[in-house]
Amino acid sequence: MQSISYKQIQQFQQTVLDRYAEHQRDLPWRKTINPYQIRVSEIMLQQTQVDRVIPKYLSFLKLFPTIKDLAEAKKSQLLLAWSWLGYNSRALNLQKASQLIVDKYNSKIPDTIDQLKTLPGIWPYTAGAICAFAFNKEVPVVDINIKRVLIHTFKLNENISAKELEAVALQCVPKGKSCERYNAIMDYGSSVLHSRATGIRSAKQSTFQWSQRQVRGNIIKHLTKYGKIAVDDAKKIFAHEAFDIIVEKMVDEGLIILQDGYIVL
Repeated sequence: MQSISYKQIQQFQQTVLDRYAEHQRDLPWRKTINPYQIRVSEIMLQQTQVDRVIPKYLSFLKLFPTIKDLAEAKKSQLLLAWSWLGYNSRALNLQKASQLIVDKYNSKIPDTIDQLKTLPGIWPYTAGAICAFAFNKEVPVVDINIKRVLIHTFKLNENISAKELEAVALQCVPKGKSCERYNAIMDYGSSVLHSRATGIRSAKQSTFQWSQRQVRGNIIKHLTKYGKIAVDDAKKIFAHEAFDIIVEKMVDEGLIILQDGYIVL
């Protein structure tokens, strides 16, 4: 791995922190270190833009203020609260994980990456983010903004491995300052070293219109409003060449149930 000097790291930290002091984003999940609230925000932020997450995050926590409330919520209520965020399996995994935490950890969210990764819907990045932002631990956290900033600042190869990039990230985070530093780097990547400024492009998301994601979302919206729909009617209303495959996958994920010719939650 390319060697990065102490002086380079110090200069980088100062630049990022100076910018953060004047222009840090006012995000609701940055006003808490409550592990439950941090976990909700991190799951919502998976594949969803910040401005769409903010109102949903606030309304979601009003409905489910504690991990026990979420664990005990009805699926229809949960999916309705999640509507417009997309990728509804995230909501179900969030609830499944909450139920495990209530039962196995006495409602206390684990504070290690290894424990967190055993929970449904929590991948390495999310586990690291929870540890950093809720528990202020020195752990690797590399989202798309942090990746871009580190590659551009230290002139790293864009094909650098995840493990090497995590090592660089840890060098840039002094002990006891994970929460502040990672937030600062994320904001720097969002406002200064964005893709247009660096030429480092983010992975392009697939088109939503006429996609399987759109059909899945429309089925869930219908069910949260009406409770059920006949399979034959659903095929006509949500016409898609892969309709049967979409429904089969949703059943496997626990999103829906097929019952006597109907699709139900």
